[in-house]
Amino acid sequence: MSYSGSCHCGAVTFTVTAEVPAEAMSCNCSHCRRKGFLLTFVPADQFTLESGADKLTDYQFYKHRITHQFCTLCGTQAFAEGTGPDGSVMRAINLRCVPEVDLDALKINKVDGASF
Repeated sequence: MSYSGSCHCGAVTFTVTAEVPAEAMSCNCSHCRRKGFLLTFVPADQFTLESGADKLTDYQFYKHRITHQFCTLCGTQAFAEGTGPDGSVMRAINLRCVPEVDLDALKINKVDGASF
């Protein structure tokens, strides 16, 4: 099973080889709060950037552990790159950029990122 997502203008597209998640993380750090992310995390080998690599730029802040990728055309951040607590390479998927996800049906897990 897999699901796909994109930035707003469609220049950046991706596929995740995994089931559509039933849960998402909502973080209150200064970055996530301002952008309204609902995130899920997958191992990097389950993520395929289908198009738009040449349209991506990145942003890093705080400890520079997460590379926030966003489209240079529309500004949407559909995913980010980083490492999990165990050191494994991960992708953070912004579920708001995945049309087939029923956002209202997600169980939302709140994370107090503002206190990190």
